[in-house]
Amino acid sequence: MTSSPRSTTVPESGSAGASRPLVYVYAVAGDQGRPARAASWTRGLGSRTRLLTAGGLAALVCDVPASDFSSDALAERLEDLETLEGMARAHHETIAAAARTTTVLPLRFATVYEDEARVCAMLTERADEFRTALARLDGHVELGVKVYAEPGAVAPEAGGAEASGSPGRAYLRRRQAQRHAHRDVHRAAGLVAAGCGEAADRFARAGVVHRLQQGVLAEAAGENVFNGAYLVSRDEAAGFVAALEALDRTEPGTRVVVSGPWVPYSFTEWARTDDGRRDG
Repeated sequence: MTSSPRSTTVPESGSAGASRPLVYVYAVAGDQGRPARAASWTRGLGSRTRLLTAGGLAALVCDVPASDFSSDALAERLEDLETLEGMARAHHETIAAAARTTTVLPLRFATVYEDEARVCAMLTERADEFRTALARLDGHVELGVKVYAEPGAVAPEAGGAEASGSPGRAYLRRRQAQRHAHRDVHRAAGLVAAGCGEAADRFARAGVVHRLQQGVLAEAAGENVFNGAYLVSRDEAAGFVAALEALDRTEPGTRVVVSGPWVPYSFTEWARTDDGRRDG
């Protein structure tokens, strides 16, 4: 559930403010009763994290060097997959640490502001929007659900192909049996995915469908035929997981994989791409 790696507000290299540290914003949380352990959160991508408060809200931030997080520098760093992976992991681990103590709204990866004043202005200007989103997510987690089809795990019925006496005809029959098995497994996977949707109707507050994972993005063997995420109350999470796990392998050649609980990244559609853009 990694957000697209883009910066929303970075000064160009060589600009007047490029020598000053920039402010990296991980997430927004409520100011009331904010966790006293804020100072013990991870160092993340720069200096130790801290809270900036305004408009009755708090932003989890840290200082980052402009030499690494200006528009040009960041674009160059993110071209290196190893660097990108390390930065994304630090971003998510920092947010996950905060989420263990309070409800948070994760911001887009690489959201950077020129100074604290702009972060505070953002909190004040969007206070109502953020409070609504925080109230929606309070007490909820995200659970990922993937359905896989494994046609190769089901032996096709040869239909007497080997006894036909004709090698060519036997080959054609085997190919036909394989196609039928592939079709049947995908049809079964569709039924399993529908069962996941029915379970979600009982337990989840909201759901989204993500792009299917293929190639290097695939996390498991088989063909990913459904990739979704659901917003579920912590109190209902165990029941939802049990209902999904009951669907695993109920049809030949199908699997259900449940992941989480996660910080609800998939349900922060309020996070616009124009946050903190420089004036002028």
